[in-house]
Amino acid sequence: MNTADYLARAGLAAALDADAVSNHLAAYGEIAENSQAPADVASLYAYRVPELGENGACSLPDQLAEAPYDLAATLGGVRADTTVQLAALKELVDRIVAETACGWLGVYQAREVAGGRALVKLAYAGKPSRAEFPLTAEFALHSNNSAVGLSGQGRIIDNVASYVAEGGAYYTCDAEVQSEACLPLFDEAGVIVGIVDAEDARRDFFQGEILARLVALCLLAPNCLPD
Repeated sequence: MNTADYLARAGLAAALDADAVSNHLAAYGEIAENSQAPADVASLYAYRVPELGENGACSLPDQLAEAPYDLAATLGGVRADTTVQLAALKELVDRIVAETACGWLGVYQAREVAGGRALVKLAYAGKPSRAEFPLTAEFALHSNNSAVGLSGQGRIIDNVASYVAEGGAYYTCDAEVQSEACLPLFDEAGVIVGIVDAEDARRDFFQGEILARLVALCLLAPNCLPD
C-alpha cells in the first residue's frame, strides 16, 4: 500500500501530504529490514502493566500488576522469526521517540485472545499501559484505540480536554496526556491488522513532520507483525 492510498483509506488525506512521509520511509525501512534479535530476548516478550479498575474501563497507572503481561503466551511462544519482528518494531518505536520526543508511542496488533478479538500491544516506549484493548463496539464507545481498530479511520486529537468536554470518548491511561494520534494499520488487501497509538503532554503535537513519521511507521509495521 502506498502512502497516498494509506492516507485516503485512513481518512487522513487532509491532514498530511504523501510527499512528507517519503522522506522517512527509506530510513525506517532499513531499520526494519536489518533488525536482529537482541541479547535480552525475554524483554521483548513481557512488560509491566497497570492494575485495571473494577470494570476494566480505567487503568490505575500508579499501581502496577504484580505479574507482567506474558506476550509470549499470547503470540504462541518465543520463536526466532517473531523475535526479530518484535525487535524491529521496538527499534522503530525507539527511533521515532528519539527523533520527536513524543511522550508515548505503541504498536498494537489485532489478534484473537482469551476474551475475544483485541488489540495487543507488541512494542512501546513510555509509561506502562494496558496490554489489550477489546475490539468490540461497546469498548470502542470510550476507547480511541478500539474505535480506530474497528473502523480503520485515524483520529488526531489536538486538545484532549476540549475533545472530552465536547463529548468525545476517551480512555484515560495518563491524566497528563493533552494530545493523541491513533492511526490504523492495514495489510496489502486493506484489512485492518492493528493500530499505532501516540500520546504527548503537549497540545497540537501530532502535526507536520511528527505525524509524517507516524504514518511511515504505519506503512512499515504491518510487515513486522507476527503470524
